[in-house]
Amino acid sequence: MGKLKTIEGLVNVMDIDDSLVIDLRYATDNNFLKKKIYPLSLCILQLETAKKLLKANSEAKRLGYRIKVFDAYRPLSVQKLMWDLVQNEDFVAPPWKGSKHNRGAAVDVTLVNKNGEELLMPSEFDEFSNRASINFMDVPKEAIENRELLGRIMTEAGFLRLNSEWWHFDDNEWYKYGLYDVGLEKFYEK
Repeated sequence: MGKLKTIEGLVNVMDIDDSLVIDLRYATDNNFLKKKIYPLSLCILQLETAKKLLKANSEAKRLGYRIKVFDAYRPLSVQKLMWDLVQNEDFVAPPWKGSKHNRGAAVDVTLVNKNGEELLMPSEFDEFSNRASINFMDVPKEAIENRELLGRIMTEAGFLRLNSEWWHFDDNEWYKYGLYDVGLEKFYEK
C-alpha cells in the first residue's frame, strides 16, 4: 500500500482498493435531497473500516461481483443539512448524536455484476419506506437473496447491519472513532 494520506485516521479508500465501484450519490443530484452536497466524489473511511470493506469486496469478487459504494464518510456539517430536510431518526441521524458515517465507520453499499449492473434489491438506495428494511419480504425472491448475500458478505467482513436500511453497514468497532467535520476537499491531491 505504501504511505497512505490520513487525516484524523481517515483515508481515501481508492488508495487501498481501486476495484470498488464508487457512486457517491451525495456528490451528485441523484439522491433524496435532489442536490449535490459533497464537493468531490471521494470515498473516505477510517483505515480499519476501509480494510474491512476491502475484505468484503474480495469475497464479492470471489463470487463474481463487486461492491458499489453509495456513501461512506460524511462530514458532520453535511449531516446537519440532511437532518434539516429529513427529521426521521430511522433514516437520518440527528446532528447532535451524529452518524456512524460522521465517524468514517459506516458505508452504504450494494452489489454489482461483472458488467457493473446493480443486482436487484428490495428497494432503491435511500428509499425511505418499509421496503428498505432488512425484514421486508414482499418482494421477488431474487431481491431477498441478493440482500441477504450482501448482508452475509458485509457481516463476515466485520460490519453490522441496520434494520431500517438494507444498504447501510456499520463497522463493528465504530465506537472507537469520534465525530468529524473534515471537508472532503482535504483528501484531494492535485
